[in-house]
Amino acid sequence: MKKKVVVGMSGGVDSSVAAYLLKEQGYEVIGVTMQIWQEEAEFVQEESGGCCGLSAVDDARRVAESLDIPYYVMNFKAEFQKYVIDYFTEEYVNGKTPNPCIACNRYVKWESLLHKSLALGADYIATGHYARVIHLQNGRFALSTSATAEKDQTYALYNLTQEQLAHTLMPVGEYTKEEIRAIAEKIGLRTANKPDSQEICFVPDQDYAAFIERERGGVIPPPGNFVTTEGAILGQHKGITHYTIGQRKGLGLALGRPVFVTRICPDTNTVVIGEAEDVFSTELFANQLSLMAAEDIAPKTEVVAKIRYSHKGASAVIEKIDKDLLKCTFKEPVRAITPGQAVVFYQGDIVLGGGSICA
Repeated sequence: MKKKVVVGMSGGVDSSVAAYLLKEQGYEVIGVTMQIWQEEAEFVQEESGGCCGLSAVDDARRVAESLDIPYYVMNFKAEFQKYVIDYFTEEYVNGKTPNPCIACNRYVKWESLLHKSLALGADYIATGHYARVIHLQNGRFALSTSATAEKDQTYALYNLTQEQLAHTLMPVGEYTKEEIRAIAEKIGLRTANKPDSQEICFVPDQDYAAFIERERGGVIPPPGNFVTTEGAILGQHKGITHYTIGQRKGLGLALGRPVFVTRICPDTNTVVIGEAEDVFSTELFANQLSLMAAEDIAPKTEVVAKIRYSHKGASAVIEKIDKDLLKCTFKEPVRAITPGQAVVFYQGDIVLGGGSICA
């Protein structure tokens, strides 16, 4: 009997080819698009290729028809609002810089979709992510980096659970982006040359501060002071939701030299400004830990740590200092360690786990 898999189809080329590859491998494939946009008119993103608009449904449905697989749209608006949008706005108000894609992956694309899919009798869910699921000799499931380093998406998937990984297929992880597009063209998929989605899908204009203000009904942190590390006032900022660690542009400070945001302090409503060297650090602390390849972290574990999606990774040593707190010490200073972002630990090609940067 063929195994049944529900493929999350975003309307893009990667998930389209994932559905095709799994059907070719003999799975009974069902296509599903997760309806997560809150206001339809606002989230149609024909130009950017985003995964939240009505164009995604149209493209995914047509791909499903061409592959001759069943296709459904499932409503995940409430989950997306709670786990992604509300989380995103609260983190910014608290002086942090969140990564909503990580929250969306964990709680919407996996937890919610997997729950519904298993209830429908599916054995697996699948996505078009560039990553590979592996079963380790210690019995645990983990992610391994994809065949193409420049497209690898394991960073944004570090907090998937063992149950989720056990029921996940990621066929695209074995290919490069060019190979995926070539497969799509070969079989005549309409999404073959569709551009990749960019930035945060639910903030099309990338004006995070304005989005947060709308979401919170105008209740946002007020203007405050730019200060030096010694507390001297340099000028007025527009509100802490406008800033992130390492930011240089858009500060409105005429000091005759480049300066950078080094710390955001919601308690005092201040934004600390420093020199270029002040943005570098050799250590961070992380909580909300999620371990993947191992049940626990051995003392003085050597890893390669990534502190943001675009970070290439840096050699570090990690050690737990409490049940849900670890310290990560880098061998060389790294730039712009940002509270709210994830830090993800690799050993070779395998994801050991990660957490949320808290200091």
